Amino acid sequence: MTGSDNSAGSGSSDGIERYASGGRWEDAFGYSRAVAVGDYVHVSGCTAIVEGNLAHEGDPHHQALAAFRIALDALEHFGLGAADVVRTRMYITHSRDSDDVGRAHGELFGEVRPAATMVVVAGLIDSRMLVEVEVDAYRGRAS
Repeated sequence: MTGSDNSAGSGSSDGIERYASGGRWEDAFGYSRAVAVGDYVHVSGCTAIVEGNLAHEGDPHHQALAAFRIALDALEHFGLGAADVVRTRMYITHSRDSDDVGRAHGELFGEVRPAATMVVVAGLIDSRMLVEVEVDAYRGRAS
């Protein structure tokens, strides 16, 4: 959501496909938004940064929804969606936000029921960020 569809390294000879969403930290920190290897696609940590700005400041539920939608957008690049998600991780900065973030997870993945982890962390890269999420998906078409 935060940039162009830049597929640096996509279709490389080592069988690893990389997807860059254009987020400001991807180039600065040297990582890909998502990496596909074999049957799996791993999406890096996503927060509620939309078009370079934090969306839904102070609202953990909507920050979680925005972060998961960014992750799902990355999966779309590989032809996958929420139904293909097999594992999620949620990092929250306050335990009081667990119900709100869990509710967002349920709204998006309640029918899918991936393996999930939620942990409380000391903080995220921007103190206004209340949640960061990671997603792993199974594409099952790779051989």
